[in-house]
Formats: sequence, C-alpha cells, structure tokens
Amino acid sequence: MINFDASMKKLQSVSGYLGSAVLNFSGETLFIDEENTSVDIAYSASIFNDAFRMISESSLDVGFAEASLVESRTEDGHVFLVNSSGSSAGNNFSKLMVFAIFRDDGNVALGKMIMSKIVHSMSQEMDAL
Repeated sequence: MINFDASMKKLQSVSGYLGSAVLNFSGETLFIDEENTSVDIAYSASIFNDAFRMISESSLDVGFAEASLVESRTEDGHVFLVNSSGSSAGNNFSKLMVFAIFRDDGNVALGKMIMSKIVHSMSQEMDAL
C-alpha cells in the first residue's frame, strides 16, 4: 500500500501550499489534505479531473500525447493537476493524478516539480503492488 502521507510531505512543505489530493484514473480520491483551506478539495479535484480528461482527449485528437499537466492561474492563486504516465502496458488503474492549490505568492515552480516527481513515484509504486 502506498503511504500517501509520506509521499505528499515534501509538497506540503512548499511555500504557498494550501491543499492537495491524489486521485486514481477514474477520479476517485485516494488521499486528501484540506487542513489549510476552506475549499472542498475532493469536489474541486473531481471537477478539475473531468476538465483534464477533456483536454487530454483534445490533445490526442490533434495527434499529441495525453496531457501531463493542467494549470489554472488566477490573480490570487494556482490550481494544478499532474498526471502520471501509468503502466507502459496500458493498465489505467496505475495512473494517478496529483491535484494541488497554491497561493499566488508561493513557490509555484518548486511545487510543480515536486508534484511531477511524486506522481510518477507513486504510480511506479502502485504498479509494483
């Protein structure tokens, strides 16, 4: 079993971090951290996941690969959803998504780098199970 608390600890320490969730391929919430915000992270993550899947379909329609990151920037914050590539055998259940929100004055670049690393690490760990 993946220790989501340990996997997400580094992201939670980034300046400006407000909350996050880990979702499986179908959009089910596997982990949630909403202590630092009044936002319903599970609901927001599922809405973002639906939009992400539509964007990925559009990317595939034009001949590109599946989307790996979707970002929404506002004047006061950032919302991200980062996709792992999942199993090379096409096992969709090994694909994971990390959703996170950050204040605009946070270290957004570091947050995106960490999200990308941890989503791939967790996906590989899930493949090994």
